[in-house]
Amino acid sequence: MSTSPFTSDDLTALCRLFSCIDNTTLEGSDTSAKVERLCSRSLQMVDKARGVGPVAAVCVYPVFVKLAVRLLRGSGIRVASVAGAFPAGQSPIAIKVAEVRYAVEQGADEIDMVISRGALIEGDEQRVYDEIASIREATQHKTLKVILETGELLSPTLITRASEIAIAAGADFIKTSTGKIAVSATPDAAQIMLHVIRCHHQKTGRWVGFKAAGGISTPEQALVYYRQAISVYGEEQFSNQFFRIGASRLTERLYTLLT
Repeated sequence: MSTSPFTSDDLTALCRLFSCIDNTTLEGSDTSAKVERLCSRSLQMVDKARGVGPVAAVCVYPVFVKLAVRLLRGSGIRVASVAGAFPAGQSPIAIKVAEVRYAVEQGADEIDMVISRGALIEGDEQRVYDEIASIREATQHKTLKVILETGELLSPTLITRASEIAIAAGADFIKTSTGKIAVSATPDAAQIMLHVIRCHHQKTGRWVGFKAAGGISTPEQALVYYRQAISVYGEEQFSNQFFRIGASRLTERLYTLLT
């Protein structure tokens, strides 16, 4: 007879964590049918008796936002869209802003943008700040998640500066990764980012959210980030308003475990 590796406290945490998932499909092979399946499954993954679900958001490319908005209307599940030259960020700012505006016009509730890592590595912090601020304005007060792509930053110092710049420029969340490079989310990078968030709150009284994304495919991995976040936000403050996990494979595994 097998026994669960999870304690009752773990399962309670995983139930809370499930409602913080951004259920995601971001592939070049995405189709309308695939997005329809993602939205349909996201709507199904609710078990009120066990306190599971729904997920926080569905995250798609801008061309699928209108479809997702229609399918999820009235469910409480938000529609997030990557925009602004995701995942490389290597486009002129006018192009990035135009894509963000398009996603917002299509009905996106949340925008996940990525910073210009090359500019930061070269020391051009002003460009990084200005681009985030321009996209912040283009979001028209929608939730803005700023992806740092920590696996391409070369030191804890750069991760710290990227976090500080993103927050100063108006990020609602800072996010680890695109999930499109070899090194995605890591607990070490998360700890640095959460430290910056804590310091910002101590100075200003304002909380900024944290999103872990990229390579998080098991409940065990997800719990690591949950516990890191809880240590900063505290039990009472913790919610999907301040913590998200970007996931594709994790969502089904977690729902199966909890139900």
